Amino acid sequence: MSLHAPGARLATTRRVPALVRSCHLEPAMAVTVFVTVLAVAAGRGAAGSAAVAAAVLAGQLSVGWCNDAVDARRDTVCGRRDKPVATGELPPGAAAVAAGAALGLCVPLSLLSGAAAGVAHLGMVAVGWAYNLVFKHTVLSPLPYAVAFGTLPAFVTLGLPTPSWPAWWVVTAGALLGVGAHLVNVLPDIEDDLGTGVRGLPQRLGRGTCRRLAPFMMLTAVGVLVVGPPGAVGGSSGALAALAGAVAVAGTAVPSDIRSRWPFRAAIVVAGIAVAQMLLRGADMA
Repeated sequence: MSLHAPGARLATTRRVPALVRSCHLEPAMAVTVFVTVLAVAAGRGAAGSAAVAAAVLAGQLSVGWCNDAVDARRDTVCGRRDKPVATGELPPGAAAVAAGAALGLCVPLSLLSGAAAGVAHLGMVAVGWAYNLVFKHTVLSPLPYAVAFGTLPAFVTLGLPTPSWPAWWVVTAGALLGVGAHLVNVLPDIEDDLGTGVRGLPQRLGRGTCRRLAPFMMLTAVGVLVVGPPGAVGGSSGALAALAGAVAVAGTAVPSDIRSRWPFRAAIVVAGIAVAQMLLRGADMA
């Protein structure tokens, strides 16, 4: 038994970087940072915000590993060199086990924010798994993104000393950002998806439509965040909205190759502006 222990430890050590690359770390961290800052802005305090961060990260990691485990065969066929499961560096079973472990950890971490907030967050994570397993292949593929992003602020507000559902404009803007995120996420892989039988709504609409629709959805979210909150529109909100409009127009109007990544980058910038708008009104979102 001991003769094989060093080899087993070496295999485990080599697997860790592959697991990190397989978990969709960048979007997982982006969502985690966004919700954590939102929790701070809403008044969750240091301990409450840390609990939010840990739960959201665990949930996002579980969804990311689930995605790679489910898509193992398709990613291999497409020759995805950026996916450790497709290159053979990470067995699909290892990604599935990691997804299950992260999901199991997400349950107690979510409940640290209270029963109502915890159940809300676990429901959002379940929606992410449902996308990977079912909705990704249907015309309803944007629905899990809209539901998850639209209700994600509820994890923050339901964990406040006086729990409440987030304001309508927060939910609406979150849902719009979610749909935009879905379009942006799928945009680079539409041809590969169609070649392997994945026919969600973006694949059916086509690259040209998606590259214009994604910034529009993000820009609409910015508009909701400007007009939705109570009180007069502040100068900073107006300036951010004007900047978002300019970026969105540039992303869709500037002539470019159909595979250009400028529409993708424009949508990301507009999404960032929308997030900044939401954070500016964090105290009003409940």
